[in-house]
Amino acid sequence: MTILTRKKFLTGAALSAAAIISRPPARAAGTYVIKFGIDLAPDHPSTLHAIAAGKEIEAATNGAVVVRVFPSSELGNDTHMLSGVRAGAIQMMAIGDNILATLVPNAAIDNIGFAFKDGPTAWAALDGDVGALVRAEIEKAGLHPMTKIWDEGFRQTTTRAKVINTPDDLDGLKMRVPPSPISRSLFQDLGAAPVVLNIAELYTALQTGVVDGQENPLSNIQTQKFYEVQKYCALTRHMWVGYWLVTNGAFWAALPPQYQKIVGDAFDKQADAQRTDSEKLNDSLQAKLAGEGLIFNTPDIAPFRAKLVSSGFYAQWKGTFGPDYWSALEKYTGPLA
Repeated sequence: MTILTRKKFLTGAALSAAAIISRPPARAAGTYVIKFGIDLAPDHPSTLHAIAAGKEIEAATNGAVVVRVFPSSELGNDTHMLSGVRAGAIQMMAIGDNILATLVPNAAIDNIGFAFKDGPTAWAALDGDVGALVRAEIEKAGLHPMTKIWDEGFRQTTTRAKVINTPDDLDGLKMRVPPSPISRSLFQDLGAAPVVLNIAELYTALQTGVVDGQENPLSNIQTQKFYEVQKYCALTRHMWVGYWLVTNGAFWAALPPQYQKIVGDAFDKQADAQRTDSEKLNDSLQAKLAGEGLIFNTPDIAPFRAKLVSSGFYAQWKGTFGPDYWSALEKYTGPLA
């Protein structure tokens, strides 16, 4: 028979209390919290539709699944958030396919320069054969993507002191590009001097002259207020970019199937509305940004595309992606090179 002395009792109680304090707090029964990180501003269509999806999910699950949206890189820049999602510290994020390509190289297949004539063509490709190939690769990387990619739009080129009319105007220009191999390759092949920076660092870099210019959709130029530190905007439409919504693979696998369906359906439903709103916003912003002092020009893109052909850009990336991806892409774009 063991005699429990007061000393043993107090020691045991202290150890038990310490164990309770050090143990991670238990999740409320049946409640799953999704921290959703995004690098865009609170009023950007992508952020607003992520919030809308979260409200739908919480209502449809009677509060069992809660989505908390953190805009403006509050959870870290894209690179940090991607690491956080992979580690499980963040459950979900919206990430540009060009940046996701640092982990899943073939995610950049839709970033080929001057590939798509318009947004609906890009959406069709990503909802179809191209997207099916990319989603399979994302799964292999330990992430789970929503079925429908969201729209960021066509990227345009801004500069602080120089109008861009031809590829020669880019020669040696310090152009900020995101941490994306294909973005760096495209501007390098056009003759610029690409500088890799996350968007969270970009305004200051433009303001201080660390870089001469940048490239983004008009919606980002407006919501990030880049017009305050740039003077010229060339409507180059040189690359279409989408946002994949990805979750940590283990988190997704642990989510009960009925909640997986609700979450997936809500974000894919919002994808359709987000695409429309993103395109409308990008199409409507030229006049507004001109009113803010940004000076626009519309260069002939044929010389830019010819420069990419002669530099070997298309041949290089065709070899990188391989015949399956390239033929899937050209099904929607037509021959690229």
